[in-house]
Amino acid sequence: MKFTRRAVLGLATVAALSSFSSIGAYAQSSDTIKIGILHSLSGTMAISETTLKDAMLMLIDEQNKKGGVLGKKLEAVVVDPASNWPLFAEKARELITQQKVSAVFGCWTSVSRKSVLPVFKELKNILFYPVQYEGEESEKNVFYTGAAPNQQAIPAVDYLMSKDGGDVKRWVLAGTDYVYPRTTNKILEAYLLAKGVAKDDIMINYTPFGHSDWQTIVADIKKFGTAGKKTAVVSTINGDANVPFYKELANAGVKATDIPVVAFSVGEEELAGVDTKNLVGHLAAWNYFQSVKSPTNSDFIAKWQAFTKNPKRVTNDPMEAHYIGFAMWVKAVEKAKSFDPEAVIAALPGIEAPNLTGGISKMLPNHHITKPVMIGEIRADGQFDVVWQTKDLVPGDAWSDFLDGSKDLEADWVGKKCGNFNTKTNTCGG
Repeated sequence: MKFTRRAVLGLATVAALSSFSSIGAYAQSSDTIKIGILHSLSGTMAISETTLKDAMLMLIDEQNKKGGVLGKKLEAVVVDPASNWPLFAEKARELITQQKVSAVFGCWTSVSRKSVLPVFKELKNILFYPVQYEGEESEKNVFYTGAAPNQQAIPAVDYLMSKDGGDVKRWVLAGTDYVYPRTTNKILEAYLLAKGVAKDDIMINYTPFGHSDWQTIVADIKKFGTAGKKTAVVSTINGDANVPFYKELANAGVKATDIPVVAFSVGEEELAGVDTKNLVGHLAAWNYFQSVKSPTNSDFIAKWQAFTKNPKRVTNDPMEAHYIGFAMWVKAVEKAKSFDPEAVIAALPGIEAPNLTGGISKMLPNHHITKPVMIGEIRADGQFDVVWQTKDLVPGDAWSDFLDGSKDLEADWVGKKCGNFNTKTNTCGG
């Protein structure tokens, strides 16, 4: 698939930095406060990201009906980086320097997030990132409202290892070929080996974005599962490649009772485009499912379907992350009495906001939040039955406890003033 590359904006760094000095003043004096929405509306990731754009439009509309924030109306500025990773950085710069947004909600893949990090750092703006990711990062200008590995990947493996999860002994780590699956699988491989799993009982496979020919790979997975040990697939496959992957599993007769798949990037939105009757029993690990019963969730679903004028429109986990992140941004602006990004960044740690499952999430000093962890089983209607969840909300951990070079690091933007404080040397890594 080819993506159109747009010309790089002709903005020198000095000009960009000098223009920033007016951003805070602009935000304060303007009658309308602009909020950037940086999600792919075309390309391979549009299947997942378009709904996040719509969710943000709904949240901003609702806030305006409440009177806005600090007496000012909010205006959504939507751009389409088109699943083109360098274009994310260009569009982020456009939002901040030309549109003068006060914050940005966006990105899905880790490669898109990595692409924009230098822009947010240089221009001192805020990114709310709503999707599960690989950890190994904590930036001052980024607030990670999706799951870190200890809030999704590790609990999913623990569940599958348990008696309730099938007592799995052999593991297929299948992912799309980019930073999130590779780093997550590096963490999971180290974790599995530490748990006594033999290296021969771990199979790792990567495919490109948009991959469509799964016949050989699914045949290899099926063969790997014939060694007499319970086998499971841990999937970090992203985007529209999931549709042919699950279709080939069904074609090959791979049932959840034989080789269950637990996915980290497949939710209600992705299943809306898949014939789910052959996928019943396969799993997903998230921090939210539409099927969760709570008054807050019921209210959110009703508002979402009314806003989209579609009674069948589904909700999903990254939408909830934007719901939480946006509520936290509003509270932090009110606390700081300012839209200035740096003032809001300082105000965000400690802010609490309801999640959709009935709890209260909190922004931590490491710029991650507390979240419940749930394992959902796919139903024939494309929804999930929650078969397991943590008793308490789990604090997001920016750095893995299972990787050398990371286990001694902690992120603390309040006390230590850095995202990679080394607890052995008592220094920040820069």
